[in-house]
Order: sequence, then structure tokens, then C-alpha cells
Amino acid sequence: MTVTVGDFLIERLSEWGVTRIFGYPGDGINGVFGALSRAKGKIEFVQARHEEMAAFMASAHAKFTGELGVCIATSGPGASHLITGLYDARLDHMPVLAIVGQQARTALGSHYQQELDLVSMFKDVAGAFVQQASAPSQVRHLLDRAVRTAIGERQVTALILPNDLQDVEYKAPARAHGTAHSGVGYSKPKVLPYEADLQRAADVLNAGKKVAILVGAGALGASEHVFATAEKLGAGVAKALLGKAVLPDELPWVTGSIGLLGTEPSYKLMSECDTLLMIGSGFPYAEFLPKEGQARGVQIDLQADMLGLRYPMEVNLQGDAAETLTALLPLLAHKKSRSWRKKIEGWRGTWENTLEKRAMAKATPINPQRVVFELSPQLPDRAIITCDSGSCANWYARDLKIRHGMKCSLSGGLASMGAAVPYAIAAKFAFPDRSVIALVGDGAMQMNNMAELITIAKYWRQWESPHLICAVFNNEDLNQVTWEQRVMEGDPKFEASQNIPDVPYHQFANSIGLKGIYVDREDEVANAWEQALASDIPVVIEFKTDPNVPPLPPHIKLDQAKKFATTLLKGDPNEAGVIVQTAKQVLGAVLPGDSKK
Repeated sequence: MTVTVGDFLIERLSEWGVTRIFGYPGDGINGVFGALSRAKGKIEFVQARHEEMAAFMASAHAKFTGELGVCIATSGPGASHLITGLYDARLDHMPVLAIVGQQARTALGSHYQQELDLVSMFKDVAGAFVQQASAPSQVRHLLDRAVRTAIGERQVTALILPNDLQDVEYKAPARAHGTAHSGVGYSKPKVLPYEADLQRAADVLNAGKKVAILVGAGALGASEHVFATAEKLGAGVAKALLGKAVLPDELPWVTGSIGLLGTEPSYKLMSECDTLLMIGSGFPYAEFLPKEGQARGVQIDLQADMLGLRYPMEVNLQGDAAETLTALLPLLAHKKSRSWRKKIEGWRGTWENTLEKRAMAKATPINPQRVVFELSPQLPDRAIITCDSGSCANWYARDLKIRHGMKCSLSGGLASMGAAVPYAIAAKFAFPDRSVIALVGDGAMQMNNMAELITIAKYWRQWESPHLICAVFNNEDLNQVTWEQRVMEGDPKFEASQNIPDVPYHQFANSIGLKGIYVDREDEVANAWEQALASDIPVVIEFKTDPNVPPLPPHIKLDQAKKFATTLLKGDPNEAGVIVQTAKQVLGAVLPGDSKK
């Protein structure tokens, strides 16, 4: 039987350990899909509703498993649709390979239908390696190099295959000048700084009396090491959004998220520390880090180009987080004084009371904070939580409490709308026995996540556990941007751009064979979660939430307060509700009494 280029590609991907590909078919990639069919399940194909969602799934697969994520699309629009999801992977340093079709080699350059300059189009997002194959014997080394570059450099790569090439008989490269003879295999290196640099870092950390640690996605595989380091240094630990699962929130010296979506104790931790240890994080907002010159700094990162970028560090250590901390720990002195730690724990205790008051404050009809606040204690062990961009990310960042063994993620560097449901689908395929919960705003649902509920309906019966829940925050408002207009620009809500239709998401779920739950009363929120987590089919819970509950930053600057006041003076269409809910959120945190009234 003739082995085609498509057959060789699928077999080679299998040899590289690829077991799943996310994508959408089309005539430009039919030769590879034919090979997938002939491979009889050697590699599972997951059909998304849209190529962008397939790329998000590949990115999420890499995030949740540490493996190569692979997505596939046809030529022309199929290829261009992948771009946003691939940028999500690129900005969060995830290894993803995109395989895309192209028009026949004989047609290239003729302004043929669906002929795009794909090499140029992918050059930025897959700049680490993007090539278009032109001969059968070339495919071997192009694929090997694309995979090895993606996993070795944690980059996005792309392989472009003209449609006529895919069905040609595969031929191994000849033993001749001008050929390449590549092989399969990659061994992750041990990346560790020199002892002298580790000692310099230890000297800085040992000298500090008020040490703050900031962890990101690069520390996810080093949880035990981060814990031991924090214990030795008597430090508090703040978490960038992508590092939310590094340490459980039950630890009283873990201050939670940082930044605009962060917590007050994280803000205070950075404002008062004299030493900063940053591990595996590219957290971008310098205004939430210590003031320049306030703290001595040590940073650990696997990538050199991320070192010393957000804060002028005294010691920059290029290395794997777990390996570097393992070598650093014996050099660290155990700090006997725990006064700094006790101060942090005091901030954290006060903040927890504030969070509860904010979450339980009455709203019309439901306070969105309460939705996540009520979820946290009901989360099953080893649950996986995904979140979309928008105001729901504020409640995910602050109100969701992660326990040991859980996973969670969202679109970090790109902060793209539309990632939560495809992330949840990828998580469910990777871990079919675990409960998966997606937190999604109504804007993202209408943009592209609603269609991916159909993907859930298509596949859920093959998962070991049916527990996949999509929680929709329906407030008929592009809420995060509405508040950014008010606070950052001093402009009232622009209804033409911000108002979105009221869609019965729960009814759509019912119509495609899923379970829909509608909640518009605050006293029903906890019970809705309980019902969903007990369901034997995937669930969409539609929470009718109040758009006037402000996603307050941990520290409101004077300039922001002035702009917000200007907004109200200009006449915001939701002025009355905004004033009431802002008062409840701000004053409820500082005044005694019942904020539920």
C-alpha cells in the first residue's frame, strides 16, 4: 500500500507522542484528514466549531498537560482563523504546532482561490519556525524541526502543506548533497544557574527582613519548592493569574492575585516589602510591583528575555523553577522572626472578611461576586477551572479559592475573549475523569463560546465523567470595558457599544441536549451549583447578574477616583445603580454593619 505524505505526517506525529489534534476540515487539508482516517484512531481528532477555538484548545492542552498542543486547518480562511488562538499560546509561552493546508504547488502565485501568503501571515505568531513544504522528502525534517522547536523553546510553530503534496507518495530523503536526515526525540535539559550566582541570590534573600514572592505559570511545576522557600524566608506569596494554582489559597500567607484584578493584601505585600523574589512570571503591570529602589530583587525564569524586564533585579537567574529552587534552598537561612509573616496573615484575614461582605452585598438581581464565592466551597477535589476575559475574571481572580491538586487557567498575555469554553473542552479531553468548570461572560458567549457548547454536546458521552459546567454571567453589558470607560477615561457608559442582547443561554443548552439552569435570585446561587455538580450531563448555568457591581482594583488611585466622579457628573445611564453598588462595595469594606441591606 502506498504511503502518502499525509500518512507519513500522521505516523511521525504519533512517534513524537501526539495523541490528539484539534481542528476543522477543508479541501486544502483533505490529504492529511484522509491519513487521519486511515490511521484508525492512532491520533484522536477533535472537531471544533471554528478554527480559532481549535487553536485555543491546542493552547489549553499544552497548558494543562505540559505536552505539545496541535491544531489543524485548511488553506485560506481556515488558516487565518487560527491566528488569535495561536497568539494566546505564543504570549503565554506554550508549545503549539499548527498544521495548515495550502493551494496546489502549480497554482501558487496565480491569485488562486484561497491562496494566501501563509508563510508571511504566520511569520510573527510562529516566528520560531514556519515553513512551507515543496517536496515529499522535505516533510520529515520540517515536521521534526517544527515539533522540536515548539517543545524545546516553548514556542508556536507552523507547517504548511500544499494540497497536492499531501497525496503524493512519500519518499525518504536520498543520501545525497542537499538533503537532511532528521530524527524523532527530545530530552528536556536541566537548566540551572551556577553556584556563585545562586549564592548571590541567597545573600540578597537572606538579608531581607520583609520578603515578598511573586509566582507565575513558570512555577506551576515547583509548588513544593515555592512552599519550602516561602517557609524559610517567612515570606508572603502573591500569584499572577497564570500562577493561581501554584499554591492553595488556604495558606494564610498566600495573598492571592495581583494587579488590577488582584487583592488588597497583594498590593500591600508589594508596597511594604524590602525584597522581591519573582519566579516564573511575566506579570506586566509595574505599578503593582515595589517602587524602583524600594526592594532588592531576585528573579528566576527559564527564558533569558523575561529576566529583569518588569523590575530592576539585583540577581537574575536563568533556570527551571523547581531545579533552581532545589539548589537555592540549602543556601537560604531560616528567618526566626515571623513578624512580617504575621502582618501578612493579618492583611489576608481582613481581606477575607472584606471579600465575604462584598460577595454577600445585595444586588439586582444577583451580585456576580456571590456566584464565584458560593462555588469555591463546593469545588470537587482535582477540579479544573477556566475563565474568560472580562469582569468575570475579577471574580475568578479574587473570589475563587484554589485547593491543592486543582488546575486553572485563562488567556493570560493575550487576554482574549472567547477562551473559557474551548479551554474547558481541552481540559476535559485531557482529564476526562475530572470536573471542569468554565466561567464566562455573556459577551464572550455571544462572540464564539456559545457555538462550542455544540462541541460539548457532540463529545461529552465519551468522557469518563460528565461533569462539565459552563457558568454564564448574563448582565447584558460588556461590563469590563464599561467600567474601564468610567474609571480610566472618565466617560459614562456608551450604550451603543456596551449593551448586548439578552439571550436565554440555559434554553439553548436544553435545545442541544445539555442541561440548562436559570438563576435570578441570590438565595438560589449555592443550590444551582449543587444541582450542576450532581448532574449526569453537562450543564449551562445562566446567572442573571448586576452590571453595576464595580470590579474595584485593590487600590483606587486619586486619578481614577476623579475620573469616576467625572463620569457621574456627565450622567451615566446607570448612575443610580452604579452609585448604590459602589457605595456597598467600598463602604461595606470599612464600615461596620450589615452590607446586605
